[in-house]
Amino acid sequence: MPRSSFARSRPALLGAGLGLAGLGLVGALAGCSAGGAGTAGPGSGGGPYRDGTYTADGSYQAPSGTETITVTLTLKKDTVTAVRIGRHATDPNAIQYQTMFADGVSAIVVGKDIDELGVSRVAGSSLTSGGFRAAVEAIKKQAAES
Repeated sequence: MPRSSFARSRPALLGAGLGLAGLGLVGALAGCSAGGAGTAGPGSGGGPYRDGTYTADGSYQAPSGTETITVTLTLKKDTVTAVRIGRHATDPNAIQYQTMFADGVSAIVVGKDIDELGVSRVAGSSLTSGGFRAAVEAIKKQAAES
């Protein structure tokens, strides 16, 4: 039974895909080289940050419109030691999602370096994360050592 041209080309396609994946890995590892990590200056997301408690608002788009949360982070040696979320939503769905986010975010961020917070979805709430990330960026600027 003759093999189709697709069947014959599949190994080549797989090889090309692995080659591209390998290039992506090389690129990612290059970002971790000695010259890439930890060289950013104060206020640019590279730390160091002053110890203390900082508060900022973060807004995000929800189906009900623009919503806002207030984030309060306590930092010690660039590590988050406490987090509080102030909820400001008025829409019932947004209230529910902000509450779920506030109830679950501590388990994800406490004990982590502020520059390594990768919060995207907490307890089913994904949009609130956008407000959280915006507030964290503002907090980094406040806490940056000069």
